[in-house]
Amino acid sequence: MKKIAAIVLAVSAAFALAGCSKAASKKNFILATGGTSGTYYPFGGAIANIWNTKIEGMNVTAQSTGASAENLRLISAGDAEFATVQNDVMDYAYNGTDMFAGKALPNLATLGTMYPEVVQIAASKSSGIKTIYDLKGKRVSVGDAGSGVEFNAKQILEGYGLTFDDIKKSNLSFKESGEGLQNGTLDACFITAGVPNAALQELAFTNGLVLIPVNGAEADAICAKYGFYTKTTIPGGTYKGTDEDTEALSIKCTIAVNANLDEDTVYKMTKVLFENLEELGNAHAKGKEVTAAKAVTGCSVPFHPGAKKYFEEIGLVK
Repeated sequence: MKKIAAIVLAVSAAFALAGCSKAASKKNFILATGGTSGTYYPFGGAIANIWNTKIEGMNVTAQSTGASAENLRLISAGDAEFATVQNDVMDYAYNGTDMFAGKALPNLATLGTMYPEVVQIAASKSSGIKTIYDLKGKRVSVGDAGSGVEFNAKQILEGYGLTFDDIKKSNLSFKESGEGLQNGTLDACFITAGVPNAALQELAFTNGLVLIPVNGAEADAICAKYGFYTKTTIPGGTYKGTDEDTEALSIKCTIAVNANLDEDTVYKMTKVLFENLEELGNAHAKGKEVTAAKAVTGCSVPFHPGAKKYFEEIGLVK
């Protein structure tokens, strides 16, 4: 009996040690996202689910947050390892410019860019505005004060030789901007968001709108100066009455990662994510817009070595 008891104890100890070893190897990470009613939270949840189900011992929690700026501070402070962010805000944080002026967060790295968030410039039909140059002297909403949209507006106007002093600037939310164009208190507005945007859809149905293109040499110069912009097209028919395609610039939802995370872990997570894009697309509509080839565009903050290794393997970066 003593011999049997000893064997049972030995086996139990072995299982206990194995359990401890497995627990010790489990990787617990936070993926900071955005508000629960926005796109980042469910999109981040879909990514976390792929990592958790495809990588043994992985436990990534998608956490609701105040989005890009807060997320980057969470990574910098070590309170999150990954985050969904706008790549322009990430650029400001990494370089200590604009909304992060004098407060650079150098321990950030890029895992990859995901889907475009388009800088949409809409004008009322009665305004007569057809180009960015026509915004001079007009009543224009450039988004909330200090927001990413406001910086997008500033940079695009700059590309056309204009400043905020050349327009009658308002800082309004997307909803307020749409209402301003409807009731005639605004002539135009900047909205950086996925296409279509609800405020512009409502405006198009009620009063109609004109989409202002960003194209040609001016667009080239803006992209050259600010590496986080990519060219895109708003398809004709996106909004009622807009039958022609409209050239535009976009920033991109990006997966940011703590630069100090080990290379092997980030490599594995990058590889698994981009090898399961069909599953991502089935889980969230925005996942259908993600490709490995596009994931290396609009990156102004260096890739994490693990992500770079994966993209090098598939021939997308050198």
